[in-house]
Amino acid sequence: MKSEEIILQTENVKVRVIELHPGEVGPWHFHSEITDTMFGVAGEVVVSMKNPVETVRLRPGDRCTVPPERRHSVGNGLANEPSKYLLVQGVGTYDFIREDN
Repeated sequence: MKSEEIILQTENVKVRVIELHPGEVGPWHFHSEITDTMFGVAGEVVVSMKNPVETVRLRPGDRCTVPPERRHSVGNGLANEPSKYLLVQGVGTYDFIREDN
């Protein structure tokens, strides 16, 4: 299971460092107001998106932005080591709406 460290949290912005275990993949979801901006910190983070289908592989220093309403899933692209990314979420009210494939 992933671990996270909250760096900053206000009513409209949330900033966290998230570590994913080898092979771990989160559920498909979207946010109704906020934009997810992810920065690779360690290992490889895979961001999968729908409408249109797109896959972005984040290595340390790489960035990916997912706008509101876009379905996405985030996972560790490595089988043998953890990966880590910085997640900046905002501006708006946070929600996490799971998508049933």
